[in-house]
Amino acid sequence: MEKKITESKQKKELLFSKSEHAAVRIDEKQKAESDAFARDYMAFLNAAKTERKAVKMSVAALEEKGFVPYSPDMTLKAGDKIYVNNRGKAVIAAVIGTTPVTEGVRLCAAHIDSPRLDLKQNPLYEDYELAMLKTHYYGGIKKYQWTAIPLSLHGVVILSDGSSVEVNIGEDAGDPVFCVTDLLPHLAPAQMKRPASEIIRGEELNILVGSMPFNKDEESEQVKLNILNFLYEKYGMTETDFLSAELEAVPAFPVSEVGFDRSMIGGYGHDDRVCAYPALRAILDCENPIHTAVTILTDKEETGSDGNTGLCSSYLQYFLEDLAECFGAKGRHVMHASQCLSADVNAAFDPTFPDVMEQKNCAYLNHGVCVTKFTGARGKSGTSDASAEFVGTIRRLLDADHVVWQTGELGKVDCGGGGTVAAYIANLDIDTIDIGVPVLSMHAPFEVVSKLDVYMAYRAFCAFIAS
Repeated sequence: MEKKITESKQKKELLFSKSEHAAVRIDEKQKAESDAFARDYMAFLNAAKTERKAVKMSVAALEEKGFVPYSPDMTLKAGDKIYVNNRGKAVIAAVIGTTPVTEGVRLCAAHIDSPRLDLKQNPLYEDYELAMLKTHYYGGIKKYQWTAIPLSLHGVVILSDGSSVEVNIGEDAGDPVFCVTDLLPHLAPAQMKRPASEIIRGEELNILVGSMPFNKDEESEQVKLNILNFLYEKYGMTETDFLSAELEAVPAFPVSEVGFDRSMIGGYGHDDRVCAYPALRAILDCENPIHTAVTILTDKEETGSDGNTGLCSSYLQYFLEDLAECFGAKGRHVMHASQCLSADVNAAFDPTFPDVMEQKNCAYLNHGVCVTKFTGARGKSGTSDASAEFVGTIRRLLDADHVVWQTGELGKVDCGGGGTVAAYIANLDIDTIDIGVPVLSMHAPFEVVSKLDVYMAYRAFCAFIAS
């Protein structure tokens, strides 16, 4: 009997798949490295709350590491470091490899936009002596989650003379913050009978920004005038300048460690900066890769990747074609030989809401970076569905580098699903698969990730671009 038990255990070790907590699979050195990486990531997340801020910080980090702006007439050689800044909202960075580009590039693609509240083109109004800003929400949100929390305001305003001013209010110590108000429970019986998607409606996401009149003159809209006067004195803008502004309201609170054990990170914007930062760090730390290494941090994913800074546009394709031409190659040949990690998050299993997950095929916090073969909705709509061969390639790569990883899908088959940029890159004839960090409370103003999973994402991207 003892022999049979032993044989069974040995066979199970050989034949069964197993997903374990990352903490039991790493040593103290890696745990310390994970904690250090988490501190750097938290600093980035606090400072890069919009896509423009993320690009600004990324470009500064790239230039500090010797990356230079790329132009198609450059002569490039192995080891050269280049970047392209696409309109201040997306960035591509590359390190030229030692093998010919006809053998393909290793591409990591993450997005740096996150759900938020955008100001409308004509946002400022006064109602019953309160100054308010009208908003249009960006990306998929539960609207009720954005009420009664502190908000900061970020963005850029192009003034009538063509000059540009940057707005950043609500982040620094001593700054005021803003908020969307909500009904008290005592007066909300009718509101609470609405469907959950309409407890707060889109047109009710109005931001409270002031309540004091400009002076004691008997003029109407004195509170609105007071706000406009503040904006004029601080930024030189008038109400008309809102027409040429991009202003975003995001949560004003800082990123925090979560749990008695400080094992998790909570904050705004994990989707998808929790993958963008490790991908950026991987290219920053890349020296003399075999294949040319490329990292792209893109915009507009949360609204479908449309627009000239989203990956439905051609700016990545044009970059790869120009890069190929630098070495006398054709872009389509380079793309056909290339491989991509679509670095995007997946939903982590939440024991409070287990019914939406199929527990044999979902991602868990602290089980490492999640490889997602396909995304999409229901019948795999809107996904690239990586081939078995490419999944096998990535599997062997991660195992060889001792990266802790797992697989997952975005909920049960008929529960919904979602998409990433993978399909758009795969449409360029590039082998592509999703790999990213599991997230709790995804798309909420306060999302939660595991420090160990973030570090394993960085390890995975480093292994990939070095391959």
